[in-house]
Parts: sequence; structure tokens; C-alpha cells
Amino acid sequence: MLASGGIFFARSGDPWVLAGAAVHVSFIGQDDGSDAAHQLDGVAAGRINANLTTGIDLTTAKRLPANLGTAFMGVVALGPFDLDPVTARRFLQAPNPHGRPNTDVVRPMLNGLDLTRRPRERWIIDFTGLSEQAAALYEMPYAYALEHVQPMRVAAKSSVREPRWWLFVWPRPEMRTALEGLSRFIATPLTSKHRFFVWVPAGTVANHAVGVIARDDDYTFGVLQSRVHETWSLAVGSQLETRPRYTPSTCFETFPFPDPTPEQRAMVGEAARHLVELRDGWLNPPGLAPADLARRTLTNLYNQRPTWLANAHADLDTGVLGAYGWPSTLADAGILERLLGLNLMTGAL
Repeated sequence: MLASGGIFFARSGDPWVLAGAAVHVSFIGQDDGSDAAHQLDGVAAGRINANLTTGIDLTTAKRLPANLGTAFMGVVALGPFDLDPVTARRFLQAPNPHGRPNTDVVRPMLNGLDLTRRPRERWIIDFTGLSEQAAALYEMPYAYALEHVQPMRVAAKSSVREPRWWLFVWPRPEMRTALEGLSRFIATPLTSKHRFFVWVPAGTVANHAVGVIARDDDYTFGVLQSRVHETWSLAVGSQLETRPRYTPSTCFETFPFPDPTPEQRAMVGEAARHLVELRDGWLNPPGLAPADLARRTLTNLYNQRPTWLANAHADLDTGVLGAYGWPSTLADAGILERLLGLNLMTGAL
């Protein structure tokens, strides 16, 4: 945007005036860069950046080679590949003519609501990598897809993007390669009021509303769940309506990780494990009535942010900031300034 001039006036996020709309719009005035007076959201500004901020220009952050091939959006199926639990269990118990189990192609599924609310038992038929002849050997899943998916895909004219109706439109092969050999991976809802990360068992299919990070170590989890990464992701990410949106290419691929000592790495990993154990204990306490259990979601937990949760996050933040060599009292503006400096000097693309 700034390559052809400068922004002299901007309103970065005014509510849309139509009744019931939960969106914000931006207004921009741009010239050839000669106007010396700038105004952002009604306040005089020295310079207006391309992302409609003033001060540190995070739009100059580059994607870091060390972070590529690690963070992804989940799959886009395009079609009723999903199964209810009863049908899925029936398929999982059924034999096939070639002797292979249906666990090859009937897999647990995860979407954003399973992270922000309670996880549900969801399954999906996933023929990724198979020819139609090979898929047909999984008799009951293929018959189901032939009845439910094939008519929809033909009617939707999806052959423009993927002519093979039994396959997902975007199966994310790079993500699958990155996940090979991992017993678990890190996931986050792409659009969410709060930025939290969770562990997901290997073999689970995450859909396009979920961000997938192909790492299985507690240290990486801890850095991502820290205030350092949250501050960065909120500043460089986008928004959907009024909720922050986590974009792997801007939030993760530009994020400079610290260079910890073995002791610092272990400290961050232990703080991350402790945080997860406490959260899991709150989410799934034994003996709780179903109605009360239904209210125990990560969104509700972070809305309340009880003292024990704040303390666990404070311990994690202290460890992560220490791994960077920064003081635990560092404010958000200082974190962003230092992260941008690291980004620009860390062999960016």
C-alpha cells in the first residue's frame, strides 16, 4: 500500500452501521507522501503504517526460514465426509475385502468449536492419497461417500478445484508430511477471543478452522502459549468480525523463537506441562454433573481467568522471557520492538 505514496488519514476500525452487523471497517486517505500532517483514529500521528498503526512498523517483519513447513491451516473437505459417532463405530468394526481396517480412512475430526467449547466425538472419512479403486476397497466408508458426497460434489461443480470427488478439496499434503512420526501436535482455534493452544493426538484430522503446529515438544508449546507469542500474534494477525484471527503465515512464520540454554528450555517445558495439567484438571474433574461439565470450556476458563491460571501463566511467561534474556517486567510495546529486531536479523526470507 505504501509503495505508491503515504497514508495521511485513517480510521482503523469503525463499527459497521448496519443493524446486527458485528464487523468493523477502515477508512484510508492516501497521497503521494507529500502531506506532512497525519491523523489516525482522530489523533495526530507522526507516521501511519500500512497496517493502520503508528510507531513500530510490524509490516516489515519477514517470514523466517526456520519456521517454514511447521504451521498450517487444517483441511478443507467440501462435502459431507463427516460421520456421527454411531455410524463411525459401525464402520470401524466392519471388515474389508483386502483385510485392511477402516481406521485407515475413518479418523477422529477436530474443528474450532471442539477447542473453544467442549470436544465432541466427531469422525470423518479421509481417502487422501488413494485412487478411487483403492478407496472402494474400504467398502462401507466408500459406499457412504458415494451416496452422500459424490452427488453434492457433482452438483457443486467442485471439479474445477478437485475433479476426484472422493478426495478433500484441500487435503494439506505438506501438513501431513510434517506430522509424520509425531505422537501429538499443537492446535489452536484460528478465530477466537482468547489465544490458547492445546495438544491433539496424532491421527486426528483438523479442519480449516484450526491452526496446526507440527511440533510435539513441551518447550515449543510453552513459547507459543506465552505472553510473548500472544502479544506478537495479536499485533500481526487479522480479525474476523471482532475476534482476533491467527494466521500461520503472519503469526507463526514471522515469529522469532528464543535461543535458550538447556536449563531454560527445560524450565519452559516444565511450566508448559504444569499449565496443561492444571487446565485439564479444571476441564474434566471427576464426578461432575453433565450440565456443569458442559460449562467447563477453555473459553469460559479464560473469561474467568482464576488466580491459579494467572499464576501458571506468569510462571510460564517468566521462563519464556528469561529464555530471550529479557526482564519479566517488559511491557508489550517493548516485547514487540525486540521481537521485530530479532525477526529482521534472523536470516529472514
